[in-house]
Amino acid sequence: MTDISTAKGLAVLGAGKMGGILLEAFLKHGLVAPAHVFATVRQTSSERRSISSAQITLGTDNRAAAKDADVILLCVKPLAVSAVLDEIRPELNDQKLVISIAAAVSTEYMEKRSGGNVPVLRAMPNTPSMVGEGITAICKGKHATPKHLELARKLFDAVGKTVVVDEKHMDAVTGLSGSGPAFLYIILESLAEGGVKMGLSRELATLLAAQTMLGAAKVVLETGHHPALLKDTVTTPAGCTIDGILELEEGKLRVTLIKAVVKASQRAKELLFTDKEN
Repeated sequence: MTDISTAKGLAVLGAGKMGGILLEAFLKHGLVAPAHVFATVRQTSSERRSISSAQITLGTDNRAAAKDADVILLCVKPLAVSAVLDEIRPELNDQKLVISIAAAVSTEYMEKRSGGNVPVLRAMPNTPSMVGEGITAICKGKHATPKHLELARKLFDAVGKTVVVDEKHMDAVTGLSGSGPAFLYIILESLAEGGVKMGLSRELATLLAAQTMLGAAKVVLETGHHPALLKDTVTTPAGCTIDGILELEEGKLRVTLIKAVVKASQRAKELLFTDKEN
C-alpha cells in the first residue's frame, strides 16, 4: 500500500480543528476521493461546519468509520486515544494502518491497545498546516513498514513539509515545531509593537513584521545557509542592525528562546501518556 488513492478508504476520527485541516487538504489535493472518506465529529455544530465537503460520510460512530477504511487517522485528544482504540479494536487488523497525531501517545501503547500486529504511525503536525506551510514529523511503530511511511509522507505533504524521525525525538519536535508557532507569534507581535512605537500604524507594522519573518524563513529554506551567516549579510559595520542585535543579546533573547524550546520539550516528556488501567 504505497498510494492513498488505492486505499479502500480513509477514516478521520475526530475531524475537529486539526483533523478538519488535514482532511480538507487531502481532499483539495485529490489524495482520496470524497466517497472513500469517513469522518467522525462530536455532536457540535462548530465541528460539523469545519468539514466543508458534503460528499464525505460524516457521523459520530468511530467503529463504523473504521470498518470501511484501511487508513485510520486518529485526531483526538491524548486522553481520548485509549477509548477510541478500544471502540475500533474489533475493526483493526494487520492490513489497516493507524496514524495518530495525539501528543505523548507512544506507538508502543497504541500497538498494545490495538491488539495483534496492527501497523501504527505517530505524527506531529503544527498549526501552519492550515495555510499549507506546516511541518509534520512522523515515526513508525514496530509493525509499520517503509511503505506505510511513504503513504503517510504523501498525506502530510499536502499541508507542508514532512520529516521522518526516531520516536525518541518526538518530544523535541513537539517543543520546537509544535509549540514554536506560539513563540514566533510573540516575536512577530513584538516587532510590530516596535514599529508602532516608532510611529507606524499597527496594520502596516504587523504587515512589515509578518512578511519580514516569512521572507527570512524562506531564505533559510531555499539557500540552505546557516542563519548566522544570513544574519551577517544584513549586519553592516557600524550600522543600525548591529545596535538592534546588541539590544537582543543584552535582553537574552537567544538564551530565552533556547530555554523555551527545552522547557516545552520537557513538558511534553512529562505528559508522557500511560495507561493507568494496565
